[in-house]
Amino acid sequence: MGTYLLEHSQEFSEKYPGKYIAVIKNELVAIGNSNIEVFKKAKEQYPDKEVSITYIPTDEEMVTLL
Repeated sequence: MGTYLLEHSQEFSEKYPGKYIAVIKNELVAIGNSNIEVFKKAKEQYPDKEVSITYIPTDEEMVTLL
């Protein structure tokens, strides 16, 4: 998943700031406001797959991190 996120980091930062995303096998499968919400959405679609959850920080949060 790491390479997939790096390859799409700019796109995700522009489209989903402040959101959680779920990725399964290099495919974005769910977007939401909490990690639990996103996990549930992903598991409803893919109950037998391993889900990776990542938070996409806002621009303001990125400045704070730096």
